[in-house]
Amino acid sequence: MEQSEIKLFEGKNIRYVWDEQKEQYFFSVVDVIQVLTESTNPQTYWRVLKKRLSDEGNETVTNCNALKLPAADGKMRLTDVATTEQLLRLIQSVPSKKAEPFKLWLAEVGRQRLEQLQ
Repeated sequence: MEQSEIKLFEGKNIRYVWDEQKEQYFFSVVDVIQVLTESTNPQTYWRVLKKRLSDEGNETVTNCNALKLPAADGKMRLTDVATTEQLLRLIQSVPSKKAEPFKLWLAEVGRQRLEQLQ
């Protein structure tokens, strides 16, 4: 796996890692939740949403892995991450006016990666 990096969505940081072997991105779920909800405590929002989805039998949550990403204090901390596909499923569970712009942003991130590979 490559080092983690940061991409911006509407001026907000979205931490991610590109996995060379799996050839896919892993995005920080908490960062995405913060952008979509504008919550002052996205960790709590994610914890509550994760429990609700798990109780509903939604496998998206159980398939989220944790990777070490740089935290606000500069230390590497385990953070729930999701693939693009998992994020698209999660976005459906979060009422947000930013859902569509975020989906377009994800598509652009993917397009940029394809251009890099060419």
